Amino acid sequence: MPEPTMADVARASGVSKNTVSLALRGSPRVAEETRRRVAETAEAMGYRLNPTVAHLMAQLRQNRAPGFKATLAMINAHERQDALVSHPTVPHYVEGCRKRARQLGYQLDEFWMHDPDMPLARWQSIFRARNIRGIVIVGLLQRNRLPARLAPLWDEFPAVVTGVRTRDPALSFTCSDQHTLALQAFEKAIELGYRRPALVLDGVIDALIEGRFTAGFLTGQSRLVPVSQRTQPFYEVAAARENLAVFSEWLGQNQPDVIFTLYHEVKRWLEQLGMKVPQDIGLIQYEWRPDHGDWAGMDQRNDLVGEAAMDMLVSMVHQNERGVPENPRATMIGCRWIDGATVFTPRRTS
Repeated sequence: MPEPTMADVARASGVSKNTVSLALRGSPRVAEETRRRVAETAEAMGYRLNPTVAHLMAQLRQNRAPGFKATLAMINAHERQDALVSHPTVPHYVEGCRKRARQLGYQLDEFWMHDPDMPLARWQSIFRARNIRGIVIVGLLQRNRLPARLAPLWDEFPAVVTGVRTRDPALSFTCSDQHTLALQAFEKAIELGYRRPALVLDGVIDALIEGRFTAGFLTGQSRLVPVSQRTQPFYEVAAARENLAVFSEWLGQNQPDVIFTLYHEVKRWLEQLGMKVPQDIGLIQYEWRPDHGDWAGMDQRNDLVGEAAMDMLVSMVHQNERGVPENPRATMIGCRWIDGATVFTPRRTS
């Protein structure tokens, strides 16, 4: 018996071949009921898209400038209204969101979550007037809870968060794989010859990401470092900014030979205490970026986190998902090591 063709599926479904093609790709240009009917007909007939042709068509569509499809909202959840351009981290999420939205043919309208002139009714009025289909949230860096006053937005529109997992409500999110990042950084430090790695991290940030940096660090420590050479993480970054003695005391007690951190100021602290980097102590940046000069560290690729958020959100829009999900989805982006002048291979001792 010959394999069924797309024309066979079209005749059996009472639609055109083009509609079958669009329906089997999940295109929002085809009504949901029609997509389901075509999919059920194709499955019953045993029809499958030719993978070679499907791949070729996908490549052709990718190289074609997409037409405008719909508008999505990008909400800046940071306390600072200018964080989308001025914050050290947030613009990288934004870059990825904008790039992927353009590729997929969506417009991004920007909003500030803390705008005092935006009561809930105004949010809803604007979103409906602009026919906004979904929400991506960026800049949530101080807490992982969203304002209760905006709860109706998360019920009415699909929403994805970049960078952190939220609680109350728990929304789908994308972020870098911080646990693996910290573990890989630890393994790299040991490979370079360091023997007493240490972690310097603001406790607020550690809590925000549910301890994933600490978990990766401690996993590496337990696997790779004898108990006698293990150090205690330093979380009092805010206090050290006010009083360097807090950091100095911890440094003297733990005597690390390399430090993992998010903060460039740690290099200045060490220099103020008379230590040279990397001659006396190494530094590894957990959030390396091209503008970080000669630092060694892990590139989180937060732009890819933003792209993944848009992919997830557009998928939710296509599937007509809305409301706080019962089982939130998570997409984590891997990282890569970047060589730099803030580390070197110490001389091993027997």
